Amino acid sequence: MANNKNDFTAIFNQYKLLVYNVALNYSQNTEDAEEITQDVFVKVYQSMETFKSNSSIKTWIYRITINQSLDFIKQKNSKKRFFMFGKKSENEKEYQNFSNFEHPGILLENIEDAKVLFATINTLPENQKTAFILSKVDGLSNQEVAEIMEMSISAIESLIFRAKSSLKEKLSNKFLEYRKNKK
Repeated sequence: MANNKNDFTAIFNQYKLLVYNVALNYSQNTEDAEEITQDVFVKVYQSMETFKSNSSIKTWIYRITINQSLDFIKQKNSKKRFFMFGKKSENEKEYQNFSNFEHPGILLENIEDAKVLFATINTLPENQKTAFILSKVDGLSNQEVAEIMEMSISAIESLIFRAKSSLKEKLSNKFLEYRKNKK
């Protein structure tokens, strides 16, 4: 792929919404999703010359976005642990030890349910989380998810099945706790 401004502009315009939505599904925070999106397109721009057409541009961009999102979350979580005991210095803001759930696709009356759901999704192992988000949240086919994750379709089906089973168990436990607290 030629590394020129026109190619990058076309790629950016075509995939900016996809990248932002995937980043938002991982981070559940609009500011973080914007930062991840910016980082993804910096990587895309820097890697355009070395892109091999073994997969589609869409699959390549999905992979970069997922990896960037997971790296961002890991980095953010390590900062949370580091600053958990307060400010490092008087000039630094104390790092909040909770997720700021902002997702424009969620109706206001459903935001509490969505917080619980996404918090539970975030407890899944990375591969299960990625397969579940791509399949059930982004609506991709198992074939597309397999290409993005570079796995077999049967492996993706297994990941999704295990993710759904785990979510069902975890959410039913949360519901039981909620019902006990209401009594």
